[in-house]
Amino acid sequence: MTIGLIGAGHIGSQLARLAVAHGHDVVLSNSRGPESLRDLVEELGPRARAGTPEDAAHAGDLVVVTIPLKHYRSVPVAPLAGKIVVDTNNYYPQRDGHIAALDDESTTTAELLQAHLPSSRVVKAFNHIQASHLTEHAQAAGTAGRRALVIAGDDPEARARVAQFIDQIGFDVVDAGPLAEGWRIQRDTPGYGPRRTAEELRRDLAAAKRYRDM
Repeated sequence: MTIGLIGAGHIGSQLARLAVAHGHDVVLSNSRGPESLRDLVEELGPRARAGTPEDAAHAGDLVVVTIPLKHYRSVPVAPLAGKIVVDTNNYYPQRDGHIAALDDESTTTAELLQAHLPSSRVVKAFNHIQASHLTEHAQAAGTAGRRALVIAGDDPEARARVAQFIDQIGFDVVDAGPLAEGWRIQRDTPGYGPRRTAEELRRDLAAAKRYRDM
């Protein structure tokens, strides 16, 4: 596949390294322009190139949005129609400003992106792992104690394709179901941050509480 990356910071750059290592091409983009990504592209080699967010959106078979949540409306809509879009965002009011629908927990970060991209198939993933651990903790399928990551999404086929990619790059997958269940792995929940196997992560999801109930 070609993986489009809208955002090439901590998470985006690590996902690019994993994708290239497993035979995928990557198109990287950020808000500062392709020239700012020259060093990363040189590190990644011939499977990588830099472009604009629109370039990444057009080129990607799978597109990862990994930018601060407050900028989610800047994600290009038309070139992502029909595509699987992975949302890595978390809500930090001190960074993003207060978003009423997240403060009252009537929606989730991924549902905000889905509403912005009505023709795309959004899948929540990669939001509960430290960026450096993406490369440090990746292991082959079948490895005892392999770390697991959560996905959520409203489209079953999209969830299955993202799960396949996550398994390929080194992690077991726990499917939390629809996007509305993504709150179970948001910041301050039991599964947010620590290394967990699939069994442990399922227990964490079951034990998660809404902020209003904490």
